[in-house]
Amino acid sequence: MDNTTDHFNSRIFINQRFLISSVAIVLLLLTVPVAQAYEQGDILVRGRIINVDPDDSSSVVSAGIPLAPVANTGVGVNDDTTVELDFTYMLHRNWGVELILGSSEHDVPATGVIAGNGDIINARTLPPTLTLQYHFRPDGRFRPYAGIGINYTHFFDEKVTGGIDAPGAKVKMDSSWGLAAQIGADVSINKDWFINFDMKYIKIETTAHFKNTTLTDAEVDVDIDPFVFGVGIGRRF
Repeated sequence: MDNTTDHFNSRIFINQRFLISSVAIVLLLLTVPVAQAYEQGDILVRGRIINVDPDDSSSVVSAGIPLAPVANTGVGVNDDTTVELDFTYMLHRNWGVELILGSSEHDVPATGVIAGNGDIINARTLPPTLTLQYHFRPDGRFRPYAGIGINYTHFFDEKVTGGIDAPGAKVKMDSSWGLAAQIGADVSINKDWFINFDMKYIKIETTAHFKNTTLTDAEVDVDIDPFVFGVGIGRRF
């Protein structure tokens, strides 16, 4: 079984587990009394465990001096499970602005004829995301919302790894601006505390620039475009 099939099967398992656990918790919490409605000026603070699951694609790798495309080459991006913190300020009982803060770490495997080099990049992301949300039922126990906004992703601690690593090898990944969309729901525990379920899609594009590797200089364009599945707990202030 190749790496693509393994990644696809892993994505299905993670998504099914997230869905089943979310439905079970929602059904349980719907038995609690109705909580106090969200109001203008409320601040919602949420902590989540998230899985960042890239829907990735890439160009072929260009290598050499000068750079030239190498046929049947590319890269992927592996997923990561981490934590996230976000803050929502309610502009109105139905409208809120959410700032999402977190960091994830990803390995980037080579694909195609260079797949034997294994993971060729390890990097961290800092992807603050700002969304405008509409809350459909601010006075219910089950409070669904949808949002759209903008993401900025900065890459740091980039390292060359695997079969292309060499003394003095370096890689730099360009920062990215892109759109973000989300759907989710808060399910009340009491008047202030709630369980949160959230899914986002974030448009992230970058170019990785390699220097002094076993491929000499190289670069590759990567669309990361992750789905971010989260579950956590929140409190209203």
